[in-house]
Amino acid sequence: MSIIYEPRGRAREYCKLAANLYRGCGHGCKYCYAPAATRTDRGKFYKEAAPRKNVIEQLTRDAGDYGFKFRGPVLLCFTCDPYQPINDEYNLTGQAIRVLRGNGLQVEILTKGGKRAEKDLHMLGAGDKVGATLTFTDPADSLEWEPGAAPPAERFALLEKAKSLGLTTWASLEPVIDPAQSLEIIRQTHEFVDTFKVGTLNHHPLTKTIDWNRFGHQALELLDKLGCRYYIKDDLREHLTA
Repeated sequence: MSIIYEPRGRAREYCKLAANLYRGCGHGCKYCYAPAATRTDRGKFYKEAAPRKNVIEQLTRDAGDYGFKFRGPVLLCFTCDPYQPINDEYNLTGQAIRVLRGNGLQVEILTKGGKRAEKDLHMLGAGDKVGATLTFTDPADSLEWEPGAAPPAERFALLEKAKSLGLTTWASLEPVIDPAQSLEIIRQTHEFVDTFKVGTLNHHPLTKTIDWNRFGHQALELLDKLGCRYYIKDDLREHLTA
């Protein structure tokens, strides 16, 4: 089975190629769609995360097939976090970066791992991107919703460090759980985030309680005022035209 694949649906708005290095994720985010998408029991998904079988060997074969013909980027990862706690033991993400770049493919990181991701920044270069999912400014809210992930300040610090090293940075403002905090994230991080990708909250009852039209227009106004580059995802754009 191939490790590099072409995402479908909403995921394709982020990247045309991706690779998932682990099965499951120890961050335990309450809003995570991946257990349902992979047809895995939610408790097992969180507690029994493990490397995919022969993942680096298969990734090497896939990278050779795509190689210099495509050039990337390949996103790490969608259905897991490349810098979840068990990556400290297996270091699959560092190995994957080496394989992808060695085959002429660019790398795009998406993580809530904070400091765990900093150790691999030196491996990235021109054309690579470092992204973080930013959900809250309040660490207590983050702990409630994302108990195993790095606190907000760590994620901000990762992006700031990546930017200081000359790397391209981006932030995923999805899911949006508290619109006021999402807007504050933009204010606090816009100086070191190159691009914001803004969406909504999906597959959760709370989404029905949020005025997405109001939030969308507030986000657009703020992003334009601060001179930010941004991409509004289709699920939020639909509310703006309603």
